Amino acid sequence: MPTPSRHNPLMERQREPIETSLLRVLHVLLTEQSVSRTAIKLGLSQPAVSNSLRRLRAITGDPLLVRCKNGMVATERAREILVHTAEALEAIDRITQAPSDFSPIQTTREFKIGAPDYLDALFLPNIAEMLFKQAPAARLIVHPINAEFDYQGALGSGALDIVVGNWLAPPAQLHTSQLFEDEVVCMLGLHHPLAKKGISLKHYLNMKHLAPTPYVSERTSFIDGYLAEHGHKRNIQMTIPYFGLVPYILMSTDMVFTTGRQFAQHYARYLPVKVLESPIKFPPMRFYQLWHERAHQAPEIVWLRRRITEVAARLAG
Repeated sequence: MPTPSRHNPLMERQREPIETSLLRVLHVLLTEQSVSRTAIKLGLSQPAVSNSLRRLRAITGDPLLVRCKNGMVATERAREILVHTAEALEAIDRITQAPSDFSPIQTTREFKIGAPDYLDALFLPNIAEMLFKQAPAARLIVHPINAEFDYQGALGSGALDIVVGNWLAPPAQLHTSQLFEDEVVCMLGLHHPLAKKGISLKHYLNMKHLAPTPYVSERTSFIDGYLAEHGHKRNIQMTIPYFGLVPYILMSTDMVFTTGRQFAQHYARYLPVKVLESPIKFPPMRFYQLWHERAHQAPEIVWLRRRITEVAARLAG
């Protein structure tokens, strides 16, 4: 009949958690292979280190240090554990230390900005110019914003770092920073009969309008919202999701496009389109950058937000 095995507490692995302070004692014990030297190095009493060693033996199920002729020596299992303690303590230090300063000149980070395409003409080229001058090894990914795209979810997940666009009231659950304001004007082809005469309110309400497809699904454009508040409605004959096509459509039709002055004047410099004062005093278009709490204190995103603010200030000036 086999003899029942004796209970060996050292071989029974305990489920006691190992906190960081105990992990540091373990690392020094295995490195110094001495209770007294560990106590001196950590500024602890020898009884406290001996008690920690007893706990560690119970947790690991291994003696860790055994006596030999010249003192104590680490077991084979302890030598294996020493490698893991070094890795664990290094990871803990990385977690608990403050983030290192961001270096634009050295970064290879991929920055991801969401923006509707009406910002292409001025804003995004200036951001790209700034970014690649100060962070030449970085990459810039611009994601188009439209009604089907969940930009708030993308900011939360990290698929986007920042979203730039115009809102009368930006989403309250996101961090926001106003970049600039732009006057609302009318834009039409240079051949249009009203290009030299100007547009009255009656003209504006009777004209055929070209309008952008809303890029935020939960709201109509602030142009139509403001008109509705004042008892007006414009005659929208065509909607378009691509702002880059707007001047070319105006050049070959008798439609009018209501937009920001910066966008309109950019194309008026190069193409036969005319910028006219709006007969309705719309509130200014307010442009913001939005970001999630997830990236609020990230050094690289803080740097990017500041650069975007600088570009906006330069354009507004």
